[in-house]
Amino acid sequence: QVRLAESGGGSVQAGGSLRLSCTASGTAKNNDCVGWFRQAPGKAREGVAGINSDGYTSYGSSVKGRFTISKDNARNTVYLQMNSLVPEDTAMYYCAAESPCLNSISTWVFLGPHEYGTHTWGKGTQVTISS
Repeated sequence: QVRLAESGGGSVQAGGSLRLSCTASGTAKNNDCVGWFRQAPGKAREGVAGINSDGYTSYGSSVKGRFTISKDNARNTVYLQMNSLVPEDTAMYYCAAESPCLNSISTWVFLGPHEYGTHTWGKGTQVTISS
């Protein structure tokens, strides 16, 4: 069973940067889709960024141009570099993985893991941006 562990959250001022990491462990290490979702109190879950096994990436509209997702297959780790942070980025950030990925990476980020797919979620890491 795949397990995901997030790290790198914290509190920074607006305009700052953070880098989140998501490390996979367990039996399946080459997940087809891996990415980040976030949820702020009282708001719906939002797709932030995703990357598939071919290296294609997709981003939510609110973070495009500011966030960059990348992966290091040797370390089974996916990174989310977050720049130009704004208070609206404050949320709990969750790493998710689905293998095999049943949708395109853009659909996966927009809709989330497929309900019939085999997917795993991390426990989340808090990101807080102050103005």
